Amino acid sequence: MSVFRVILSIIFPPLAVLDKGCGSVLIVTLLTLAGWIPGVIGALVILNNKNTVAERNTYPAYPTQYNK
Repeated sequence: MSVFRVILSIIFPPLAVLDKGCGSVLIVTLLTLAGWIPGVIGALVILNNKNTVAERNTYPAYPTQYNK
């Protein structure tokens, strides 16, 4: 999470999570419409989440030899 993203999430929360996916943008937009503070908190939580789309789309590496 960069300083630019944190500042952007404080100024306009939906724009800060634009690359996190459509669902994240929709959730943060609804939270921002409900109130500015919930939108900022939602954006910061989504930005702090380590489970990104690129990590979800990778398959686990299976060991070639199992320990017995």
